[in-house]
Amino acid sequence: MFDTALTTADLVFLAKGAGMTLLVTAIAVVVGTILGIIFGVIRYQVGAIWAAPLTFILDICRSIPLLIQLVLLNAFFGIVLGLRWPGLTVACLVLSLYTAAYCSEIVRGAIEAVPANTRRAGRSLGLNWWQDMRYIVAPLATRVALPSWIGLALGVMKDSALVYVVQVTELMKSTQILITRLQEPLFLLLICGAFYFIISYPLARFGGYLEKRWSND
Repeated sequence: MFDTALTTADLVFLAKGAGMTLLVTAIAVVVGTILGIIFGVIRYQVGAIWAAPLTFILDICRSIPLLIQLVLLNAFFGIVLGLRWPGLTVACLVLSLYTAAYCSEIVRGAIEAVPANTRRAGRSLGLNWWQDMRYIVAPLATRVALPSWIGLALGVMKDSALVYVVQVTELMKSTQILITRLQEPLFLLLICGAFYFIISYPLARFGGYLEKRWSND
């Protein structure tokens, strides 16, 4: 018969770790999406040559593994600048920039997917650039970008498991602490996976709902 030393207090500890995972993910996705939209519009609007410096910086964020970014930025603030920022602040900053780098590509590609004839028709009706972006580009581009954005948000949530290197006790770190103490790795990892599923499933289903609804419009 299966027996475990896991207690209710341990489950509460895991739930607090899941809450930290949600907090880090929410901040990174919200800030990263806002920045990604701004960067994506800039890259589309000014062209590849003028946007080259911004593109280079975003390429760095996409190319360097997230774990290395967390360690280097934390060391940069602490050792080089002498700033003792909390690990949560560093984690949110790095994940936000990481999210923005990928989101900018999603936004740029979604804008380019809007038919040029549709935009020209809007301009012929007297719409200015802002009205064109608001009433024509944004609704159509959002439908194109949504599946990729949902995948990005879910990926950021799973990548948040790496923020343990800056002393943030999120879900995975909480699980590792309990594994060290209780020596029940398979059972605890199963519970950890269940927590990840519980917090990610609603977002995935919401994205599917929007895609299905928009496809019927």
